[in-house]
Amino acid sequence: MNAQLPTGHSAVPSRKTGILLLNLGTPDATDYWSVRRYLEEFLSDPRVIETPRLIWWPLLNGVILSVRPQKAGANYAKIWDREENDSPLRVITRRQAEKLQAAFAGRDDVLVDYGMRYGNPSIKSAIERLHEAGCDRILLFPLYPQYSATTTGTANDQAFRALMKIRWQPAVRTVPAYFEDPGYVEVLARSITEGLAKLDFTPDLVITSYHGMPRSYIERGDPYYDQCHETTRLVGEHLGWEQDRLMVTFQSRFGPTEWLQPYTDETLESLPGKGIKKVAILAPAFSVDCIETLEEIEMEGRDLFMAAGGENYAYIPCLNDTPDGMKIIETIARRELSGWL
Repeated sequence: MNAQLPTGHSAVPSRKTGILLLNLGTPDATDYWSVRRYLEEFLSDPRVIETPRLIWWPLLNGVILSVRPQKAGANYAKIWDREENDSPLRVITRRQAEKLQAAFAGRDDVLVDYGMRYGNPSIKSAIERLHEAGCDRILLFPLYPQYSATTTGTANDQAFRALMKIRWQPAVRTVPAYFEDPGYVEVLARSITEGLAKLDFTPDLVITSYHGMPRSYIERGDPYYDQCHETTRLVGEHLGWEQDRLMVTFQSRFGPTEWLQPYTDETLESLPGKGIKKVAILAPAFSVDCIETLEEIEMEGRDLFMAAGGENYAYIPCLNDTPDGMKIIETIARRELSGWL
């Protein structure tokens, strides 16, 4: 005899909407094996490394994963949040999720969570939590103002992979790139104004350093390069600055291929020789401070610039979970949830 299937309203849970903040990820600790596990997952992603597997895999597993984790672990140790015993990226992303949840206080039908493309908490685990909590609609919010297949694309991919395993799938929306959003441009410009007001010097130049990528990715159709330049152009217009007061550079290049130029490190080394000895720098491609901003830009960038003859150097932090940073996240989330809430 067949078991009787449940009927009536009791079988249909109350409707809830989930907001899932997506970020890149971080090792769980700074030791060799923790960093190796993270780098292996990151550098195995074909969205990030488009080199043919036949060439890339022997190099990755034979050389890179033997040497790079130790150096990367030492760099993570420089910026590790000792109080939280965690990576700044995970600490701040978690706070963003908590504050966004608080912004929807009074609504028990909205749940906010966060997941990492690489490492923990995984995007898969976050989707499972939201689904088990009764969310039949989920807004995926990649925390990248400018779109790239290597960031927004792969984060969404991972979410879709998780959704493929769910029988009763929730409806899904993805937040589009917001590189030219007037609210984002405004708060980014304000962060520059407020950052400069705290300095005891006036910069000769303000640099907007974006994470780089191989030039070939742009040639294959990735819109990232143009969106980075557009963000900086719009911020400069909002500030009312002359074009030569703001500069775009690209950081974090890896391997022997040509990446987007000009390179941040080479620029910082060359500026003092051109008479530009006072610099402020920020990283608009990052919504959260991480190793690429706190170690590579704030620390290593300073060392390069000062060693080349620079006199003053200042790093302007990411928007993070500041009131302005949360304002733009909440505004975009509410806009993209239109019709659901």
